[in-house]
Amino acid sequence: MTILVILFVLGLLTGVAAAVTLSLFAGKRVVRADGRPTRKRGPLRILMGLVGIGITLMLVAVEGGWVYANAQFDKIERVDVDVSGDSVLAGSKGGTNYLLVGTDNREEVEGNRSDTILVLRTGDGPARLLSIPRDLRVPLPSQGGNETRINAAYNDGPVALIRAVQESVGIPIDRYIEINFVSFADLVDALGGVTINFPNPAIDTHSGLNVEQSGDVELQGDQALAYVRSRFYQEVIDGEVQPADGLADLSRIQHQQTFLRAVLSEAGSSRNPLHLARIGNALVGGLRVDNHMELADALAFAWNMGRLDPVQTELPVSFIQGSGEVALAPEAQAVIQDFAS
Repeated sequence: MTILVILFVLGLLTGVAAAVTLSLFAGKRVVRADGRPTRKRGPLRILMGLVGIGITLMLVAVEGGWVYANAQFDKIERVDVDVSGDSVLAGSKGGTNYLLVGTDNREEVEGNRSDTILVLRTGDGPARLLSIPRDLRVPLPSQGGNETRINAAYNDGPVALIRAVQESVGIPIDRYIEINFVSFADLVDALGGVTINFPNPAIDTHSGLNVEQSGDVELQGDQALAYVRSRFYQEVIDGEVQPADGLADLSRIQHQQTFLRAVLSEAGSSRNPLHLARIGNALVGGLRVDNHMELADALAFAWNMGRLDPVQTELPVSFIQGSGEVALAPEAQAVIQDFAS
């Protein structure tokens, strides 16, 4: 509905601008000394007419841009977040909470994998980005309250994951955005690469990562994908390959978070129309969004990612001995309240 209103207003303004411009070029109707009517076009009217042409063309371009953007946005797959006709998105009272889910679905891996679960908070002060460990043990509403890793909720569908974050963690969600890392490699190429900071050169013989220098390094699509898939990350210091950090999945999740922040910030900061068109084409295949999201919401999200530097927020957890899982620590409630208010 929002896009229709915007297009209607733009169309109305374009029509008015065109009519005024034609009137200016037609000239002011006057009667000559011999009694015959004529049109008078002075320099000021011609100048104003030229300005009118410029405004009309600008409005036509803006309207065309909205039409194109909406057409591209309509190609993005929608996730049905309705249950019995009502949305499960609770919505926060203050700012806006975006649930960002990063997946790495590959042909050789069965089932759905939610590798990264983030909540981006905007609209009520500094933007905050909260990481929810996929090994967080919580009761899953979709499984009758059975306590297991929150990552398992994604296998029951996005609605189940949203409910787990809202009901078991306690953070209301406004918007759902799912990002496929495999498809996002195409987005990296459309951006011309994405910059990641490496304290030291690094390799991962399993994922194919091979970074030969330290500092800010521009990764292209294939190396960016190798980076987000890296589970056996090894730094090279003074020419010597260091042992892997042993964190495996945790390291990969950290890499994916770094990658997401970098690529979304890069995409959101672009203002070149041709560049944005390439980005839009690349985004179509790598995103899924909730079925209540409109183009204006998506543009607001992209704008925020381009100009904000979210504060990294850690969710306090404690390890559950012998399980490989974690539980919410008592200190977590203050962080959760910050995102829930």
